[in-house]
Amino acid sequence: FLFWTVVVVPYESLGPELTFDYHERTGLFSIRDGAMLAGTLVAASSPMIVGQTLGLPQDAEGERIKFFWIAAIYGPMLILCSWWCVLAIQERAGGNRPSRQSLLRGLRAVRQNRPFLLLLGSYTIAAFGSNLPATLILYYVEYVLGSKHADFFLVLYFVTGIVFLPGWVLLSRRIGKKWAWIASMAINTGSFVGVFFLGPGDAPIYGVLVFFSGIGLGATIALPSAMQADVIDYDELLTGERREGQYIGLWSISKKLSAALGVGLSLSILSYAGYVPNVEQTEAVKTTLRVLYALVPSLFNLLGLAIAMLYPIHTKAHQEILGAIQKRRAGGNVRDPLKPERVLAGLEPVSFSRE
Repeated sequence: FLFWTVVVVPYESLGPELTFDYHERTGLFSIRDGAMLAGTLVAASSPMIVGQTLGLPQDAEGERIKFFWIAAIYGPMLILCSWWCVLAIQERAGGNRPSRQSLLRGLRAVRQNRPFLLLLGSYTIAAFGSNLPATLILYYVEYVLGSKHADFFLVLYFVTGIVFLPGWVLLSRRIGKKWAWIASMAINTGSFVGVFFLGPGDAPIYGVLVFFSGIGLGATIALPSAMQADVIDYDELLTGERREGQYIGLWSISKKLSAALGVGLSLSILSYAGYVPNVEQTEAVKTTLRVLYALVPSLFNLLGLAIAMLYPIHTKAHQEILGAIQKRRAGGNVRDPLKPERVLAGLEPVSFSRE
C-alpha cells in the first residue's frame, strides 16, 4: 500500500496536465476510471479463473499455488505497465511549476481554494458511505438475503457501471459535470434505500436494485476526478503555479482515510452487535447489517450531494479561468486578489495589468 501510493500520486497527477478542455477531461478520466473498474473486475475474478484453469483443489496447498501464479503474472505486469506509462507519456512543456515551499504554506494556499474544499468534502463524505457496502456486501448477501451469490451481484454492479459510463460522459456535456455527478449520486442513493427493506428470498429484487445502483457507479468515480482537474486550474489562477501533485496527494489521503474508516468502523460495529462467523445471525446483527449496508451510505450520499450543490465551477466559469491564466502567462497580473472568486460567481472576468 505504501509503494502503491508512491506510484498512484504522480500517475493521477499526470491526468490534469494532458488536456485543459472542460469536456475532454470528462472523457479522459472516464476512460481511465472505466479501465480501473474493468481491472478491478478482472482482479476479483482472477483467483477463480486461475483455480479452474489449473484444476487446483480447494485446500490450503491449492490456495498457495493459485496466488503464486497470480503474483507471477501480475507482478511483472505492474512493473512493465508502469514503466510503459512513464516512458510513453511526455509531460506538457511550459506552465508554472510550483516553487519549493513548506508543507504548511502549501496547505494554507489550498485553504483559499474554496471549490476544491467543497469538492473534497463532498467526495470524501460520499466515499466513506460507499465503502460501507463494499465492505459488508458478503455479510449482507449471506446473512440477510440468505444467498450464496455475492460474486454474481458484484459482477453485475461493476459491469453495469462500465456499460453506462459513456452515457454519463454524454450527459455531462449537456448539463455539466456537477449536475451529472449529483444525478448519479441521487440514483445510487434512491436504489440503496430500498435494500434496507429486503430479507430472505429477496435476492432477485436485490439484483434489480444493484443494477440501478450500478448505473451511477462510473459517474461517481470519473466525474469528481474531472472536476478535480478544474479546481487545480483555479489554484493556478490564485497562486500562479501548477500544483497537481499536492492536490492529488491530498485527494489520495482523503480516499484512503474514507476507506480505512469505512472498513474499520463497519466491522467494529458489526462485532459489537454480536456477529459470530458462519452461524445463523441474531435479529440485532441482521438489523445492524441493514442499517450499515443501506441506510448509513444513503445518508452520507445525501450529505455529499448537498455539499456538491455549492460547487461553483461550470463550463463558462472554467473558460474564464483558463482565459485569465493565459493572460497571466502572457505577462498580466491580477489587480484585485478577490477577482478570481468573482469569476466563479459569474460576475465579471478577471482583469489584468502589465507588470
